Amino acid sequence: MATYEGSLEAPKRHSIDWKNPDFYNEAELFNEMDRVFDICHTCRRCVNLCTAFPTLFDLIDEGTTGELDGVDKNRLWGVVDRCYLCDICFMSKCPYVPPHEWNIDFPHLMLRGKAVKYKKGKTTFRDKMLSSTDIIGKIASIPIVVEAVNASINAPTTRKLIDNIFNIHSERKLPEYTSKKFRSTTKNDESFTVRNGKTTSGKVAVYSTCYINYNEPNIGHDLIKILKFNAIPTRLVEKEACCGMPKLELGDLQAVERFKNINIPNLIKLVEEDYAIIVSVPSCAFMLKQELPLMFPNDKDIKKVAGAIFDPFEYLMLRNKDGLLNTDFKEKLGNISYHIPCHLRVQNIGKKTKDLLEIIPGTKVNLVERCSGHDGTWGIKSEFFNDSMKIGKPVFKQMSSFDPDYISSDCAIAGRHIYQGIGKNIGIKEHPLTLLRIAYGLA
Repeated sequence: MATYEGSLEAPKRHSIDWKNPDFYNEAELFNEMDRVFDICHTCRRCVNLCTAFPTLFDLIDEGTTGELDGVDKNRLWGVVDRCYLCDICFMSKCPYVPPHEWNIDFPHLMLRGKAVKYKKGKTTFRDKMLSSTDIIGKIASIPIVVEAVNASINAPTTRKLIDNIFNIHSERKLPEYTSKKFRSTTKNDESFTVRNGKTTSGKVAVYSTCYINYNEPNIGHDLIKILKFNAIPTRLVEKEACCGMPKLELGDLQAVERFKNINIPNLIKLVEEDYAIIVSVPSCAFMLKQELPLMFPNDKDIKKVAGAIFDPFEYLMLRNKDGLLNTDFKEKLGNISYHIPCHLRVQNIGKKTKDLLEIIPGTKVNLVERCSGHDGTWGIKSEFFNDSMKIGKPVFKQMSSFDPDYISSDCAIAGRHIYQGIGKNIGIKEHPLTLLRIAYGLA
């Protein structure tokens, strides 16, 4: 076995062998857990990242031997449940990730555990429901239904009932739904002349995402206004389904494939027409950029699509590098406390949102690089709500200490979570795209 820690080489992800029947063999899963967890136990470098690692270490420390062999194997499912696949341990903490010979990939081991659990039928109805973001969005945004849904979201009595039945925590601030969906209220505008740069295509296709389509379409509209202000021909992806990230976190990998079969044929057409594809939700971009290519390593179309996916600020900063970004800012933004989400950090594109906001005159950015603790549906669940607030405490403190005019995160639900965690009237919560739109002086 190797005696050294870390490597001068970049972390290298192996493909996910999820179609191999052995992937779902529970005995083999536990054998690999034993191998990886024993290394984690002797290292413990990731103890402060989330609750998965403290849960594992507590099980070991409180076991009969003080080692992994003293832990009841069935209790290790609790470690699987507490991993929300943020990937931070793999990308920035673990010294034993490949190409190190110990070959530790904790998040994808936990993904395997979730897939085995799903295959065994041990996934709850609540978790299946919460991961069906597209279906819920379509139903909740029906004009007659949406008012009742939003009323129930905001009614304490109803929320307590929902907590009792579905274990969705009554204190979690949830986003409302809208009948004026982003996709149905946005028109393509390709009237501008295409101006390609050295690093960027001069035309854009917007993948709207479930959240922006059904919950906060204003974020999408702000993106469209920004692209128009920069004279960039823009269109929506003609047809789209959920990116698949919620189902990935559930372990329902067959559903991920079904969504892939809808999305990729539509996206590859745009790639072949030289569109840059902008995805405004970091988790969705991460799914399309990095997880799908690992699930389908031999699919050339997926690789091409992954290479054309951009975070909005990644794309805009590349336009700036090309000398094509409109920097005619009309409004200063003052102090911004900005949280960079985990699924944006692990894309390895740098701090592009911060970089762009700092170009705006009269603007200072307080960067917070730490997990907020919400992560998709995880922080909504009753059994994890208190942990999500505990994980977020350092973030809440750092975000509020800057005397900010604005509280902002590229992940809209993380922004909501942070604002709830701060718990007092400090700054205005706005998405970074909204801040950029304000700085441009656009209504």
